[in-house]
Amino acid sequence: MSGEILWTPNPNSLEKTNIYRFMGYVNGQMGLALRDYSELYEWSITKRDDFWRLLIQFSTIRYEGDLNNVREGDEMPGVKWFPNLELNFAENLLRVNSDKTAIISATEKGIASRTSFNELRLKVKAVAIWLKTRGVRKGDRVCGYVSNTTESVIAMLAATSIGAIWSSSSSDFGVQGVLDRFTQIAPKVLFVTDSYQYNGKMVDCSEKIRSIAQNINSLTDLVLITDEEPDFENYTGGADVNCHYFPDLLISTPDEISTFEKFGFSHPVYIMYSSGTTGKPKCIVHGAGGTLLQHYKEHTLHTDLTSGDVIFYYTTCGWMMWNWLVSSLHTGATIVLFDGNPFFPSPGLLWRICEEAGITVFGTSPRYLSGLEKLGYHPAKKHDLSRLRCVLSTGSPLSPENFKWVYENIKSDIQLSSISGGTDIISCFMLGAPVLPVRSGYIQCRGLGMAVSALDENGESVINQAGELVCTKPAPSMPVYFWDDAGNDKYRKSYFDKYPGIWRHGDFISINEEGEIIVYGRSDATLNPGGVRIGTSEIYRVVENIPEIADSLVVGRNKDNDVQVVLFVVLQVGAVLNEKLIATLKNEIKAKASPRHVPGAIVAVSDIPRTLNGKKVELAVSRILNGMGIDNKEALLNPESLDIFYELKDSF
Repeated sequence: MSGEILWTPNPNSLEKTNIYRFMGYVNGQMGLALRDYSELYEWSITKRDDFWRLLIQFSTIRYEGDLNNVREGDEMPGVKWFPNLELNFAENLLRVNSDKTAIISATEKGIASRTSFNELRLKVKAVAIWLKTRGVRKGDRVCGYVSNTTESVIAMLAATSIGAIWSSSSSDFGVQGVLDRFTQIAPKVLFVTDSYQYNGKMVDCSEKIRSIAQNINSLTDLVLITDEEPDFENYTGGADVNCHYFPDLLISTPDEISTFEKFGFSHPVYIMYSSGTTGKPKCIVHGAGGTLLQHYKEHTLHTDLTSGDVIFYYTTCGWMMWNWLVSSLHTGATIVLFDGNPFFPSPGLLWRICEEAGITVFGTSPRYLSGLEKLGYHPAKKHDLSRLRCVLSTGSPLSPENFKWVYENIKSDIQLSSISGGTDIISCFMLGAPVLPVRSGYIQCRGLGMAVSALDENGESVINQAGELVCTKPAPSMPVYFWDDAGNDKYRKSYFDKYPGIWRHGDFISINEEGEIIVYGRSDATLNPGGVRIGTSEIYRVVENIPEIADSLVVGRNKDNDVQVVLFVVLQVGAVLNEKLIATLKNEIKAKASPRHVPGAIVAVSDIPRTLNGKKVELAVSRILNGMGIDNKEALLNPESLDIFYELKDSF
C-alpha cells in the first residue's frame, strides 16, 4: 500500500555513511549541531553558499583557485558559480591511479570486456592527442552517434579533457533526429558506431552514418568504432570528410600529455537536448563544474557510493543517465555499461550480469520492473544478489506496486531509490538518502541544496497537495545557457515564463511533512476533468498492473466545455478489449484512484508514441485529439505511431 514503510536503514551503520560524515564535517566547520537529514537539508537551502563551498572542500574534486566567492548574482537565469575556480572535468573522472577495473562492458551475450583505470587514462590521453592533431580546440564540439560501450566513454573523456564540448545520441536514433540536434551545434568531429546488437541481430548503421556525414557541413573528421577496419567510402558517400578507424587513434604517445589543462568552473562540458516534440530540440549547455559537483553530491552523499562499489544503469548514450553514470568514475567505483535488449535472450540477462559483475547499485526504470513482473521473472530466486544494496529507478514515477514487487522479488533488505530530475539539470531534484526510510510510492527526499517546492494554482507553496514542481533558488547544475540563444530568450521561456525568477520544471508533485515526494507526471499532461487536477501516473499505476494490458497512454480531450479523460491501451497477445475488460479497467481505476480518474473513453491501439529516450508522449496525442498539429515527428522513437491517433480522433 502507498505510504507503508518498506525499508529502514540499520541504525548501527548510519554514522558510517558518507552523508553522516559530511554532516559531521559541516558541524565542525560551522560550529553547528545538525542531527539528521531534515536539519541538514534545511541548512543546505538557507545557507546555500556555505553548503556548496563546504561540499567542494569535503569532496575529492581536484580544482585550483579561490572558493570564497561562491557565486555572482542570485537571479535565475544568469548566476555565475565559483567564478575564481578552475578544473578539468575528465581529470576528475580519471583521478584514480590504479589497475582497478573502471569499466565493465556488457552485451546481450554477457560481459564483453573490462578496462582498468590506468588503461582508460592511457587511451583517453591518446585520443585527446589525436583530437588536437585534427585541430580540435577549447570550445569546439565533438559528437557521438554511438552505442553504450567503453569506446564512447573514451571519446567523451578525450574531448572534454582538452576543453571541447561533448554531445551524443544513441545509435538507434533516426537520421533526422540526429541532424536536428547536431547541425545546430556544428561539430568538427563525429564518433560513430558502425553497428549494434539488438534482439540477437546486428543492426547495420552505415546508411544512416552516410546520410549524417553528408548533411553536417561543419564536420571535418569521422571516427568509426567497429570490430574490423572498414571501407571508409561506405560511410561517407563521397562527402568531404576525413575518415578514421578508432584503434588507429590509440597509437599516440600518452606521455605527450602529462597534465590536464584547467578551465573555468562553468566552462561547457555537455550539450543535451529537449525532447523536441513541439519543434527542433533546444540545445542545453551544461558547465563542467556544476555537473561534476552535483553528480558528486548525488553519488557520494545520496547513493553512498565508494570505490568499493560497482554501479550499473540501464541507459543509452542519448539519455542523461549515461552522463550521470559515467561521472561515477570520480568516486573510484566501477561502472557497468550495457548495450542491447535487456530481455534478450532471457529476462534474466541483466541479473546474470549483476551477479557476475558484483553490482552493488542497480539502476533501471518502472517500465523494466513492470516488464519483469508481467513475465513472472523473480531475480531473487535465480541469482546471487548478495552484493546488491541499492536499486535506483527513474524515467517515470515508481508506483506502490513497483515498490512492493522489488522488495518481494529482488531483495527485502535494500534501499529502493526513486529519483527524479531531468536533462534540464543533468541531475536530480528529488532522490534517495541512505539514512532515511523508504516509503511505498514516495521519493525519499529533496536533494541537498535544491530548494524544491510544490506551488498551487495561485503560486503558493503547499504541503500534502499536488502542485507544480519549482526550484526557488539557483543550483550549479542548471544550464549555463542554451546554444544559439541570444539574450537567454529560449532559456527564460523554458523555465521562467510562469514564475519569473523561479525555475518551473514541468512536473506535477506533492510534498509531505517529512519532505517525501510523489510525482504524478508531467504538468503539461495534467488532466482537469471537472476542474480537478489529476496526474496521469495515477491512472498508469492501476492500468498497467492489469494482466491484459501491455502499455497505455492517458490524455485529455476538450469536449462539451470540459476535459474528457481518454485511455488508450495496447493489449497483450490474445487479449480483447471487450465490455468485460472495459468494465474491469473502469472499476479498478475508480476503486484505486477515484471516480474522477475513470476514463470517458477507452480505445485499443497497436502502439504508443515515445520519445527517443523511451518516454511516453502524451502531449503529441493530446494535440492531435484537440485538432492541433505536431511540429516535429522526428523527435519520436516511433513517429509512425501518430498515424493511429489521426485515424482514430473522430471515431469515438
